[in-house]
Amino acid sequence: MVNKQRDVTVIVGGGHAAGALLTTLLQRKYQHEVVLVGEEPHPPYQRPPLSKNYLAGEVDQASLYLKPRSVYENAGQQLRLGVRVEQIDRNNKTIRLSDQSMLKYDRLVLATGSHVRRLNAPGAGLKGIHYLHDIADTDALREQLVPGKRLVIVGGGYIGLEVAASAIKKGVNVTVLEAAERLMQRVTGPEMSAFLNARHSAAGVDVRLNTAVTGFEAGDQGRVAGVTLANGDTVPADIVLVSIGVIPETTLAETAGLPCDDGIVVDEFTRTGDPDILAIGDCTRHRNLFFEKMQRLESVANAVDQARTAAATLMGEEKPYDSAPWFWSNQYDVRLQMVGLSQNHDQRVLRGSAEDKEFAVFYLREGSVIAVDAVNLPVAFMVGKQLVQHRKSVCAKALSDPRTDLKSLV
Repeated sequence: MVNKQRDVTVIVGGGHAAGALLTTLLQRKYQHEVVLVGEEPHPPYQRPPLSKNYLAGEVDQASLYLKPRSVYENAGQQLRLGVRVEQIDRNNKTIRLSDQSMLKYDRLVLATGSHVRRLNAPGAGLKGIHYLHDIADTDALREQLVPGKRLVIVGGGYIGLEVAASAIKKGVNVTVLEAAERLMQRVTGPEMSAFLNARHSAAGVDVRLNTAVTGFEAGDQGRVAGVTLANGDTVPADIVLVSIGVIPETTLAETAGLPCDDGIVVDEFTRTGDPDILAIGDCTRHRNLFFEKMQRLESVANAVDQARTAAATLMGEEKPYDSAPWFWSNQYDVRLQMVGLSQNHDQRVLRGSAEDKEFAVFYLREGSVIAVDAVNLPVAFMVGKQLVQHRKSVCAKALSDPRTDLKSLV
């Protein structure tokens, strides 16, 4: 049965972007009916704790929710949870759900997020091989992380390293297998990679670089017993986490004929090729006024900023998205904060000492600061956000000199 009410805004997705948009519309007293459709049974929740304190058992599930379900419903926002959107009919402005019901929309916002990249290798279907993307994934992994077990993590990016830190604290034996030459190679420079490698090694993690995985060995009852490597070796394993990145969830948009290119293509106002359909969050490749090229960013900051822009667009305002991207990661006693994108830098400037676990790396291009990675140095991150946002040209010597007050450079 088709919902016949008019002026309905439908949000598809249940992650941080969808939740931030719901909250912003609520705060701004958006006058139209809002319906959120989420495939998971949970109200919108934050995902970063899934690989950190939620995995470690330090916080409960309810603390992940951006707001309790009752807050949305008391404000008149409807949550349709546990159902999946199967199809978008742009001509009739309806969506078909997995329970065979239909929803009419006037404006549609796609916040479909991403799905994990699967490792297609022999034995990939064995029991005990995990991926980490939602609450159910973390719950399943956490049950198996008991002292003395052997966890092998395939991939040395954010998620893999955060899980390694959480698992070591639980008394699990951890091995990290990274195919690249260094950890987090895609997003940071060699100084930060070396620091993280040393910190994990000091904690007892067996970090192996330049190590390609070719498959998995079976043990008793169809469970994984080992990870086979390209050099012919096998790493014994009771549990495996595959963490090799994500793929934007664009199937709905593609089927509906919306432009996609490694993400749903949107402009700086979060508009897709259809004026009545917006898209936000990890699923988008967007035009941020801060960058010359289209970007796809996987971060909470991007989700929140795009949600604010989408809210403005829905309310008839034009407030382009032009924020500098930023990211963070907690591993052991390390608080890593990053702003900007360091690709294509032509100079790196180190401030502080990695040995002191309090330092920053500034990335410059043609004399301007384009990115900053800060470890336990929040002032460098905060100043870095200003330097990056305003494309400031800064003297490299001043950046590296501990006698220079960083705030004076803004």
